[in-house]
Amino acid sequence: MGDVAVGTRSEQDGPGEGPDQQEPVGRTRKWRRAGRSGRSAKAQRSFWKELPLLIVVTLVLALLIKTFLVQAFSIPSDSMQNTLQPGDRVLVDKLTPWFGSKPERGEVVVFRDPGNWMKDHPTPEPNLVQKALSFIGLLPSAGEKDLIKRVVGVAGDTVECKGTGPLKVNGKPLEEPYVFPGNTPCSMNPGSQFKVTVPEDRLWVMGDHRQDSEDSRYHQDEDDKGFVPVDDVVGRAIVIAWPVDRWDTLPVPATFDQKGLDKAAAATPTAVALAGAVPLVLVRRRLLSRRKADGTTRN
Repeated sequence: MGDVAVGTRSEQDGPGEGPDQQEPVGRTRKWRRAGRSGRSAKAQRSFWKELPLLIVVTLVLALLIKTFLVQAFSIPSDSMQNTLQPGDRVLVDKLTPWFGSKPERGEVVVFRDPGNWMKDHPTPEPNLVQKALSFIGLLPSAGEKDLIKRVVGVAGDTVECKGTGPLKVNGKPLEEPYVFPGNTPCSMNPGSQFKVTVPEDRLWVMGDHRQDSEDSRYHQDEDDKGFVPVDDVVGRAIVIAWPVDRWDTLPVPATFDQKGLDKAAAATPTAVALAGAVPLVLVRRRLLSRRKADGTTRN
């Protein structure tokens, strides 16, 4: 029999699938474009459906970070110059206090007003946008009365300043390169001379701009005697985040690492241990004396 003629449809071809039944090229391109546009519209609808969920997740994460990790605070005054300038934004570590860490000497900390320190400095009323951004931690909280100072003394420390200085902690004079240029470590202003011993769970704080800082020195006649409760500390300022040209960390100055600074604090546990050991030694000596006396009687 003869060969199959060219151009005829094979028996395996379905209807409209043979060479003579090919679709017009123009129509195929239109269908492809229509398919792509359909997928694009579907992707846009999917994005708008997921956007509210993304916003909610972002807000929740921001609130968690603000509550447990870090929070931004604004520097409103000159009291910490030149370490911090008015308008600086600092990030405050709020995580470590959750693990029982307490502020140490030399750290710059943010704390809630422990009494009436800010009675003469009313806080401005924030607008709606500021409230919203403060709520999620993107802006410092404008309504809260928070202060920022450097920790000078912790529980058990004796802190003193006479005349213009130097400032002493446990009898050790501090070299303070962070003090504002032209300032003396102590001020001769009435009420600013002091010698205090820091109680348990309290801090003694001072600003780096010593002649322009209403710190612990000026609140000794109040209920807390100028001491800041550790529970009022929000966290430690760890970095200057804004403006960009002032990016920097806030480490503990080397002066607080000098030998002998912890001498007074270390003496307290030693004294307690000694007081507890004396009765034990006396009891032991009495028992030994009785045993010797009993031995003599039996002989």
